[in-house]
Amino acid sequence: MRKLSVSIEYFPLAAPFAISRGAKLEAAVVVAKISDEGVTGRGECVPYARYRESPASVIGAIEQVRPAIEQGANREQLQILTPAGAARNAMDCALWDFEAKRLGIRAYEIAGLHRLAPATTAFTISVNSPEIMAAAATAARDRPVLKIKLAGDGDEERLAAVREAAPHAELIVDANEGWREDQLETLLQACVKTGVVLIEQPLPAGRDAALADIRHPIPICADESVHDRTGLSALRDRYDAINIKLDKTGGLTEALALARAAQAEGFAIMIGSMVGSSLGAAPAMLLSPFAQWIDLDGPLWLKRDREPALRFDGSTIYPPEPGLWG
Repeated sequence: MRKLSVSIEYFPLAAPFAISRGAKLEAAVVVAKISDEGVTGRGECVPYARYRESPASVIGAIEQVRPAIEQGANREQLQILTPAGAARNAMDCALWDFEAKRLGIRAYEIAGLHRLAPATTAFTISVNSPEIMAAAATAARDRPVLKIKLAGDGDEERLAAVREAAPHAELIVDANEGWREDQLETLLQACVKTGVVLIEQPLPAGRDAALADIRHPIPICADESVHDRTGLSALRDRYDAINIKLDKTGGLTEALALARAAQAEGFAIMIGSMVGSSLGAAPAMLLSPFAQWIDLDGPLWLKRDREPALRFDGSTIYPPEPGLWG
């Protein structure tokens, strides 16, 4: 008989991870395991307070659908049983892993992909003073892509400091909804001046209409403004790209559908994840064939990762081995 188990796990970070909304010193993740006849599939999610999620609320949401999961609900049925979010992500990815192991094939084959190749991930520079960010960028200057967390006031100085410290890196910036509308023109020009290639979620979700009325000298990417396919078309006049994260879409099933829909709508695609272990980042690798930018450096922030873990060679991330996921 199929069994579902769920647990909370904590991973200390090697350094504080700071964005415009605050900093964290550990990653709290929820892991779902689905087992039957000696086969176990695992999925990990990261509850996010920005979306009113906590480890306790995610476990509560999983418990609500436990009977259906244990009675054999599949991934398609799960999309109807519970809304997009971290709880569904853990269960959906566990079902992908379970199905791959039960069938004896790789998850990417189930997804209709021919193969997975290594990819280059961005490496994040947390928001801080220009001096501290410059020091972090100096330490990471050999990485080909840096993702710079910004916060609004003081961002011109932060950008200049990071660019000086890492003159050859491709720069992505992420304001995490931290800019004001009256800062847009100034900060856009600062990004142009420093050679930024992508700007992620400059304005708060729901208050981003001004993005439709300004020129985009650099592509602007929706993160908090997009979760799943619902409302995707409405973003077309505001954004040039979208960031797909499994914890927002509610798992790999919807994420793959969103990636294909976004391509059809003409959006460029970034693949992102929360700060969690390799188990959480591994399923997102199946989205890499769709993406222009990949941001899966979460495991690199941990003091310790799972065993086995994703393999990183500098900023090159390799597809997961079956012992980890899929």
